[in-house]
Amino acid sequence: MRAAPLLLVAAIAAGCGGSGSGGGTTNREAAKPAKRALADAVHVAARARSVHVAGRLVSGKTPLTLDLTLARGKGAKGTVAQNGLSFDLVQIGDRIYIQGSDAFWKKYAGPAAGLLHGRWVSASASKGRFAQLAPLTNAAQLFALVESTHGRLVNAGLTDYEGRKVAEIRDTSDGSKLYVSAIGTPYPVALVGGEKHPDDQLRFDDWNANVSLSAPQHVIDISAFGAG
Repeated sequence: MRAAPLLLVAAIAAGCGGSGSGGGTTNREAAKPAKRALADAVHVAARARSVHVAGRLVSGKTPLTLDLTLARGKGAKGTVAQNGLSFDLVQIGDRIYIQGSDAFWKKYAGPAAGLLHGRWVSASASKGRFAQLAPLTNAAQLFALVESTHGRLVNAGLTDYEGRKVAEIRDTSDGSKLYVSAIGTPYPVALVGGEKHPDDQLRFDDWNANVSLSAPQHVIDISAFGAG
């Protein structure tokens, strides 16, 4: 599971449910073949009502920080930072809303930056450059990428990750790891980078929490600036 396929967010720039482990019973994921354990994790992740995704990734030399809550069939909300330049995000259905910091707009909106101070812009979530966010705002797409982009996998068995019992699914081609809960429902717990990006780490928690999404007011349609 290489972290790199999850870094498509770089292209846009040119709750209550606890951990969701489902109880204290060992689920035997640590003893299954690696591909079977991965498939189990992807299956339950894609069908969860919601999940909170947070962490840090590097695309080339560009650091990205994510703090997003994804709600199946509804959308997503949270914050993304690229090279320290942050923007808030709300997605509802096919519409995505972005509110950038002044530094973000200065870099990416140029002369229009002053017009966007404190404002939200909207665009299509399925076409145009904001569509590149799709794998990060849709859990099913995100974990489908994880499942489809990896080298030879091994199940390294039962281990601990931040105090939780997990099965460690390792990609032998680069050393990246997916940690899957070994207790209760086998939800993904974390995706950790390999040799090239050892500091990369995405954590997954608050599975199936209730999530409320609402569209911002006084929005500027990005098409007004000749973009889509």
